[in-house]
Amino acid sequence: MIFKNLILATLLGLSSASSLRASEASPSAEGEHLDLELTLPDGSRSLFPLLPGTQCPAGHQCHVRTSAPVGVSPLTNSIQKGFNSRLQAMVNFEELDGELVKVVESEDRCDRRNAMARAAALAAGVAASFAGGSAYAAETKMVKMGTDSGLLVFEPKTTNICKGDSIKWINNKAGPHNVVFDEDAIPSGVDVEAISMDEQLGEEGDSFTRSFDTAGNYEYYCEPHRGAGMNGMVVVA
Repeated sequence: MIFKNLILATLLGLSSASSLRASEASPSAEGEHLDLELTLPDGSRSLFPLLPGTQCPAGHQCHVRTSAPVGVSPLTNSIQKGFNSRLQAMVNFEELDGELVKVVESEDRCDRRNAMARAAALAAGVAASFAGGSAYAAETKMVKMGTDSGLLVFEPKTTNICKGDSIKWINNKAGPHNVVFDEDAIPSGVDVEAISMDEQLGEEGDSFTRSFDTAGNYEYYCEPHRGAGMNGMVVVA
């Protein structure tokens, strides 16, 4: 149950972030904040703090809370109260507070995802210097080389990732296949040979993985089947 407050509060922030940004925040008395009352899946009811000065969402019930510690938001304060003394000593709540604010306020998908991963790490007591690295939040996405029915395409054709993420190409059907990037259709400064495959994958289930640290569009193709239109694209944000 350690992460119940963190996870539910974060989900609440993500689901309502757009409506909160779109609405006019009504001024509140100094030091006054609202807690949103929610019914959890098990039927119990819990309070989750809104960002200071935010109106209560339509159709929900909120309660006024008039005390909040200096240095962190009411959201983080609520999480901190749910931790025992030993966990409180391990967690950097100022760093956690900053990441949770990014989750709610950032317009960038990758920033929100990375902030959520770092917040979860910080809540578990991971050092801020380690959790702050993009590699901590990095993901690996899969691309099939050849469809299950044997079509000569990459599936999906376009893969959207964040900087620091990886793509794993899996030889699925109708091989051999490889991944060769077009040197004229990748971001400036990227070494095309460093990200392209040297050999071809002949056995089903064989794979090739590359990580991407430079934002931009990367066009690539399967050399044996380029004439059949087996092309793909990686979009790094």
